[in-house]
Amino acid sequence: MKKELYILSVVVAFSLLTYYFVEPFAHGVMHPHVESKNFVYDGTSDIQEVETKIAKLEKELAISKADEKTDAKKLEGMQADISKAQVRLGSKKTFWADVKRISALKGDTKAGEAMYANCTSCHMQDAPAMGGVTPPSLVNAGATYDRNYLIALIKDPAMASNVDHKFSDSRLHPMDSVKYMVSSDEDIINVVDFMLKTAPKQETITPKIAFEDTCGRCHNIRYKKWTTIGETQKFKHKQDTLAFEIKQLDYQDGLKTYMGKLPPDLSMYIRSRGHHYISTFVEDPQQLLLGTSMPRVGVNAETAEKVVAYLEEAGDPKKAERNRVGMYVMIYMVFFILAAFLWKKQVWRDLH
Repeated sequence: MKKELYILSVVVAFSLLTYYFVEPFAHGVMHPHVESKNFVYDGTSDIQEVETKIAKLEKELAISKADEKTDAKKLEGMQADISKAQVRLGSKKTFWADVKRISALKGDTKAGEAMYANCTSCHMQDAPAMGGVTPPSLVNAGATYDRNYLIALIKDPAMASNVDHKFSDSRLHPMDSVKYMVSSDEDIINVVDFMLKTAPKQETITPKIAFEDTCGRCHNIRYKKWTTIGETQKFKHKQDTLAFEIKQLDYQDGLKTYMGKLPPDLSMYIRSRGHHYISTFVEDPQQLLLGTSMPRVGVNAETAEKVVAYLEEAGDPKKAERNRVGMYVMIYMVFFILAAFLWKKQVWRDLH
């Protein structure tokens, strides 16, 4: 008996050690904790990201210089990487300073309406894919996206989305032409303020609408029968079903070209990642997964909460029902235990 207890105590000790030390460490490495910036898009995190990279590169260069065996060509390459990062840092500081300056301007919504008409040539309902992804409808843009982000997006889409590391003069962002069409500070603020003025009220944006507008063009939700080209439909004829599937596969091929890989189905992501991770990842993907091809979405805090709520519903659709049934089960157990106790007293009362 003593031997079995000793073995049990060893197993319990190692299990607790794993749970309290190893598992949290592994989780911290795989999913580092990042605090939300409260969905304020002012470029602070973008600038810090590049500054951190430069500091790391400079440290590596100093170590390499101290090593006499380091090849001179390698040192030149490392110095070139630092210079490139410094140029990127300067571009980001200039860009976000411009966004701040434009944001302080007062927009003319009437002038913005005329300029907005140019945007709808691409951003319309059932728009064709451009550069691998469907341009979103702008009907709800003023309610779902942050004002500063909209300004930044029009000024330079790649920089605003923090994916400028993916694009260059030889590979343009799908939305790159907008910065030439709406180029002046006045035009940018006029269009943005027009979108804000004509946007529906925040309370009319449901979690489903929030997800489909901001995430649904790149991510499937199979448990909600949502695909990147719309809801999965039931067709009467087999050829119509096949045509829909072919259309979806063609669209996914375009997404792979644009993103580098096919974005994952998000049906169970809320279960595996959690509320905080999903929320901060939506806010700024680069802070949690440096180098990711996923662009910053630029949603405001209210929209982010609705996206997370939709993912919670998709990942655990029976949660409310399970909680309700669980409450009834607990009430039943309380009454059952009470009845069992009274019955036991009744049976044994003559024996005590």
